[in-house]
Amino acid sequence: MEGFVHSMMQQFGVFGIALLMFLENIFPPIPSELIMPLAGYLSTQGDMSIFAVVAAGSVGSLLGIIPWYFLGRMLGEKRLKSFAARHGRWVTMSPEDIETAGERFRRHGRLSVLVGRLIPTVRTLISVPAGIARMPFWQFLLYSAVGSVIWTAALAFAGYGLGQAYEVVKDYVDPVSTGIFVIIVVAYAYRVITFKPHTS
Repeated sequence: MEGFVHSMMQQFGVFGIALLMFLENIFPPIPSELIMPLAGYLSTQGDMSIFAVVAAGSVGSLLGIIPWYFLGRMLGEKRLKSFAARHGRWVTMSPEDIETAGERFRRHGRLSVLVGRLIPTVRTLISVPAGIARMPFWQFLLYSAVGSVIWTAALAFAGYGLGQAYEVVKDYVDPVSTGIFVIIVVAYAYRVITFKPHTS
């Protein structure tokens, strides 16, 4: 996994990190918890600055949640739940997930968008009820941007700090990151296989 992220950084620079973070919000098995620490770690090798890594990760993450906002805005809660009941296996999104995110948004309003960006499994879904509630797009972007920067910076700087001890950890980073990635993919595959379409 380290080699993959490193290859993306070498071939596409900051755009590679942005692309990975964009896909993280579209395709669940690509986790930011793996991408950003590795990108921060590899930034110590001189490919790019840690601040460029944070900026690229934040932009990619933000772009990745915009489609979910507009999906919620266009379809509405009832039709989106119906879609998730039939086809939610591929994005591991169930009607109950939409309901939970909606309740969180109704309880905490705009703040839930910011805080939700810091919580795994909630980061993407919180965009849906924001769209359903027709939260002003500029407000959605602002709160999402703040949360995204905090999250990506925390992960990237954690990896950056690890990179300072490169000689100590270099033999362990790739096997560990690859192992984590395999576990995440297996968990995703299990949820896809065991997903049961809801019938009304």
